[in-house]
Amino acid sequence: MSDDDALPLFPPLAKSDLVARIEEELRRAIVSGRLGPGARVVEVDVARQLGVSRAPVREAARRLESLGLLVSRPGHGFAVRTFSAGDVEDLFPVRIQLERTSVELACARATDVELAAFPRKVDVMVAQADSLPTTVMIARDLDFHVSIAEASGNRYLHRLLKNVQAELTVFLTLGAASAYDPRSLAETHRPLADALARRDVDTA
Repeated sequence: MSDDDALPLFPPLAKSDLVARIEEELRRAIVSGRLGPGARVVEVDVARQLGVSRAPVREAARRLESLGLLVSRPGHGFAVRTFSAGDVEDLFPVRIQLERTSVELACARATDVELAAFPRKVDVMVAQADSLPTTVMIARDLDFHVSIAEASGNRYLHRLLKNVQAELTVFLTLGAASAYDPRSLAETHRPLADALARRDVDTA
């Protein structure tokens, strides 16, 4: 990555809201596999390629560490986290419990307008399934579930599921993308969306 002849991973950035934008660029590089598991995040190289100083790069890396995407190595900066099968086995039961709570609260608290939007979200996902990259469809899939937590009205639940989503994105993109059928997966959301629109918590 420090080789000047290598193709840059990141485009130059303007000087507004740097930390958030650097965080997003790093997240995209991780999710896309350009920065694979175990890869070092060399602050000086990232800063040079983005046209910024090292300080906002370091802060963005710390944010991604708090989301479980990077790990800090004393004296060696940050590296992309390596996920194990045990990590996946530990995360998914937590995700299921968070989503069950999201569904229960959304059915009880969300407005009719909010709940009626879920079938339309599925329509959009299905319509775009064949035209968008797999990474984008995986993000849309997970955003659908986070939006249920948002409709629940519980900001702590919403924040927790968003944090879980960051790790799930990496799992799905790096581990399951080859077997990912965007259209079929989009359609699997329809029974859930319809149940939410009816406030049928048991079916959902």
